[in-house]
Amino acid sequence: MKTFLTALVLTFSMSIFAQLEAPQPSPNSNTTQMVGLSEVSIAYSRPSANERAVFGNLVPFNKRWRTGANENTIITFSTDVKIGEQALEAGSYAVYSTPKKESWDVFFYEDTDNWGLPKTWNEDAVAAMVNVPVKSLNHMVETLSIDLGALRMDKAHLQMSWEKTMVEVPISFPTDDLVMESVTAIMSGPSANDYFDSAIYYLNAGKDMNKAEEWMEKGMVMVEVKPFWMLRQQSLIYAANGKKDKAIVTAKASLEGAKKAGNADYIKMNEDSLKEWNAK
Repeated sequence: MKTFLTALVLTFSMSIFAQLEAPQPSPNSNTTQMVGLSEVSIAYSRPSANERAVFGNLVPFNKRWRTGANENTIITFSTDVKIGEQALEAGSYAVYSTPKKESWDVFFYEDTDNWGLPKTWNEDAVAAMVNVPVKSLNHMVETLSIDLGALRMDKAHLQMSWEKTMVEVPISFPTDDLVMESVTAIMSGPSANDYFDSAIYYLNAGKDMNKAEEWMEKGMVMVEVKPFWMLRQQSLIYAANGKKDKAIVTAKASLEGAKKAGNADYIKMNEDSLKEWNAK
């Protein structure tokens, strides 16, 4: 009986401890910032000084550092950027650094799955590296801060501050290129897909079928190979407009394309419609 009670107490105690939640000494932080038309997110753990000397002591000089605590500090770019003068593709990167007295080497590393530093450093995984000068602050930063500052439409600084030290990594963003792409697309007028989507919406919503027919025909003119799934929608628009002959011709073209593609669903839908329209 005593053994049973002891086991019960131990099980109960373990259950309590298994449910215990305690604060992390280096809490996680996630921040997202728009720069022009690009989104940047930063995820990292934030250690505090806690009355300790940081750089040159807690974080040794001239040794590679995880730039934070716990898992990798990860920065994610929604578009291609430039780190200094180096091109960096859109994606996620671990941020490592080598702090020195006068400057830091900051690395953007492709492998983001490490706990702290990689067991084996792979130079081929370094997508970009920049050396930036150390700036002395006139105030104490108790907890490591990594953020984007000095924001412009096409530029920002990745700012890393702790103790009385700050470094800034200059980042350039392709804002003008993205805006000009958008301007060109808008000024060039609707695309084939714009016409298709608008026509299909009008068909499904029971709106103006004459307008739906006009848009669908404009879209079809813009593509060399008429996809069978679009021909299917065009045949339905013709039928809804009372143009059965055109609907039949278009449905037959869609049926032929569906057979070539081996799409059983579209084969059946077209055959059913042709039967409904008394096609010969």
